[in-house]
Amino acid sequence: MFREMRRKERQLDDTASLDILTLGDFGILSTYCSNGYPYATPLSYIYFNSCIYFHCAIEGLKIDNIDNNNKVCFCVTSEVALNPEKFSVKYKSVIVFGTASEVFYDEKDAALKELIKKYSGEFTEKAGKYLKSSKDKTRVFKIEIEHITGKSNIKLNG
Repeated sequence: MFREMRRKERQLDDTASLDILTLGDFGILSTYCSNGYPYATPLSYIYFNSCIYFHCAIEGLKIDNIDNNNKVCFCVTSEVALNPEKFSVKYKSVIVFGTASEVFYDEKDAALKELIKKYSGEFTEKAGKYLKSSKDKTRVFKIEIEHITGKSNIKLNG
């Protein structure tokens, strides 16, 4: 169903791929617009309970696209470094294919708390107040992972 990676010598195992996903600062969510064009959105996210979670506003193109077609792609890149003498860039990346759906109640609360812990861990008291005041103005979605591939051109032992 999913295409095999062409450069197999650069393919990472699932553990290394999930490490990139867990430790990444931001990712790019790709959806399809109703007019057939792709739409890529950089966003904050967490990898939690074997899924990817992100929050967003109550409405917008990203949500319209997910409502229209919930199949998505998500990409995270890390350890990026220019390598000009080789006319290249060193990197690690992971690409996820999956389905996106909105979450509610306890799952929404848990995801929001994990997002706060990842991005604002030192402000938990202030974050709790912020959560209470903004939770109803925020939607949370999860991506259930169907396929994941990681890739790196950085030597694993050096």
